[in-house]
Amino acid sequence: MEKGLNQFFTDYVKKESLFASKKALQSNYIPDMLEHRDEEINQIAQVLAPVLRGDRPSNLFIYGKTGTGKTVSIKHVTQNLVQVAKNQEVALNVCYVNCKLKKITDTEYRLIAHLSRELGKEIPATGLPTDEVYKIFLAALEEAKTNMILVLDEIDHLVQKAGDELLYNLVRHNAELENSQIAVVGISNDLVFTDHIDPRVKSSLSEEELLFAPYNALQIQDILRKRTSQGFGKGKIEPGVVEKCAAFAAREHGDARRAIDLLRVAGELAERNNEPKVCVSHLDVAEAKIEKDRVVESVTKQPKQVQAVLHSIFHTADSERKIIFTGEVYSEYSELCAKIGLRPLTQRRVSDVIGELDMLGIINARVISKGRYGRTREITIPLAEQMVEHLTGLLKDALFFS
Repeated sequence: MEKGLNQFFTDYVKKESLFASKKALQSNYIPDMLEHRDEEINQIAQVLAPVLRGDRPSNLFIYGKTGTGKTVSIKHVTQNLVQVAKNQEVALNVCYVNCKLKKITDTEYRLIAHLSRELGKEIPATGLPTDEVYKIFLAALEEAKTNMILVLDEIDHLVQKAGDELLYNLVRHNAELENSQIAVVGISNDLVFTDHIDPRVKSSLSEEELLFAPYNALQIQDILRKRTSQGFGKGKIEPGVVEKCAAFAAREHGDARRAIDLLRVAGELAERNNEPKVCVSHLDVAEAKIEKDRVVESVTKQPKQVQAVLHSIFHTADSERKIIFTGEVYSEYSELCAKIGLRPLTQRRVSDVIGELDMLGIINARVISKGRYGRTREITIPLAEQMVEHLTGLLKDALFFS
């Protein structure tokens, strides 16, 4: 067996790859030039530019659906900003935090401890009062005499887990700083995220807002052509593949990142099958694979409260996938919380969670009016029965055995 594997790996290295640079087809790749985002990049640059004069830039909130270029645009701007600041000998610290990473943003304590470590101050994972962690962080910031731009990607996840008071505390401490300042850049897929936070927090944070619209089919084609010219070898993509991939992405979601992932996975499938080119047929197989992986990953990475709501939706719906309503889900959710020792959210907050699950495409939730009885959400499940059974098993493990 070992000899067979050695031969397989030796042959693999010798074989010509369909890819010229797979890095250009990965989600964390930041190209030198971003297609169709000049206006948004210029607006971000204008908001953050005052930091080069030693001034605190306005806080900025960036909204838009997944794959509309929000994260790559802010990284592109801040990379250039840091380089110019270095050349001009301006003290600047850009700290990027993905708020889906549980070990960093589970609690206010962990986030501030992480920021302190970014400034060279080690803080234990637990054990200190939160006020003491803030003191250490602020002292380190003052000592560094630097302006910090804190980029909180998926900021809505941070607020769900740690509360919106954290955001208020971060900017409130600017009044205590003499040599340094903190500016917050929040990135969210939830277009109404700030509607659900404390008005006091919103007024202190939302100084500038920027919306990224979804890409259309022609724009996604431009992006894909640029990436395929970098990512694949010459002549390795069959005519029509890029066009079909772009049309599908624009029709379904306008998600350029997912379209790029689709091309990469199609290339990987073609290469495993020893095909000389990526064909349209590879796209169809890649789409089914990505869709399954996306839904599973999305569900398993949700906070426990969101998982509990989704489990309740699946449990309430019968095998015929009937229409169910918010009230039914909330009753099931309340019982589930009692069983697993989870403090239940309010019905209004559960309704918000249902809206978030609808945005992710895991369920369909339509707001309907019941006249003088108010409004409710009409919920259906668009997933295949096999997928629902698989997800229900994952949710059961996460809620009852973790």
